[in-house]
Amino acid sequence: MKRILYHWPLDPSSREVRLALAEKRLSFSACRLELPSDTKKLSQLNPSGRTPVLTEEQPGGTHIICESRAILEYLEETRPAVSLLPSDPIDRAEVRRLMSWFSDKFQAEVLGYLLFERLEKPLLGLGSPDAAAMREGKRYLRAHLAVLEELTQERNWLAGDNFSLADISAAAALSCLDYFGDVPFAQFEHVKSWYVRLKSRPSFRPLLSDSFPGITPIADYANLDF
Repeated sequence: MKRILYHWPLDPSSREVRLALAEKRLSFSACRLELPSDTKKLSQLNPSGRTPVLTEEQPGGTHIICESRAILEYLEETRPAVSLLPSDPIDRAEVRRLMSWFSDKFQAEVLGYLLFERLEKPLLGLGSPDAAAMREGKRYLRAHLAVLEELTQERNWLAGDNFSLADISAAAALSCLDYFGDVPFAQFEHVKSWYVRLKSRPSFRPLLSDSFPGITPIADYANLDF
């Protein structure tokens, strides 16, 4: 089967799916989109104009699955051999709660400030990062990290004993900020330990080799001992 993932390197949603595909040991070709120049191509694949998009060529034709949550659910339903959701319904609910936390609350309060100012604003030609907006995003980030510190202190992984989609969602979001050195890991010991374990997984290696034109990652971005 030919499987292609259309993605944007520093998009947390794209990173979620890249991690999930790798954890499930599914082969795929990663087609990197260059935005905003590839906006038209992306809109042809997904009318919402959002990444990621997964295509699979099967005997009955090519299937197109758009956006991370739909893709992750599709992969769980069609490739259950390596499950990223726990078997217990209560535990599954906790995974989904944390996934929503990162796709909604973390996106609005942290990424909506920091990634927009760091990345999207320059790409769109909207000027330099706004210092006040950056401070606000970093203030919210510390509040979110405090919540994660409690979870990682009490649990083996974010949602419980086993690695899950909750860890993937959190890692996808934090790794984008870590590219710029915006995550104060030194102040959150248990979060740092959890993140080191994530960075050490084979699925994470392609993310650590990502680069973005004109934007160099911090020196420790790919360092497992940071």
